[in-house]
Amino acid sequence: MTDRILRKPEVLEMVGLRSTALYEAISEGRFPKPIQLTKRSVGWLESEVQEWIKEQAEKRQGAA
Repeated sequence: MTDRILRKPEVLEMVGLRSTALYEAISEGRFPKPIQLTKRSVGWLESEVQEWIKEQAEKRQGAA
């Protein structure tokens, strides 16, 4: 399986968070850390973002 690197706008759209909430979750260890691509740009592995989304859905299922 090929893993794509997602840039921030795509990640924000996928997970439904705003930038501030995303970086807060990262700093608290609740969201995958980004990969440094260049000095001024980062990205996330699509597989890690998808796994986070899956975990959130499983939490919802467990709470029901």
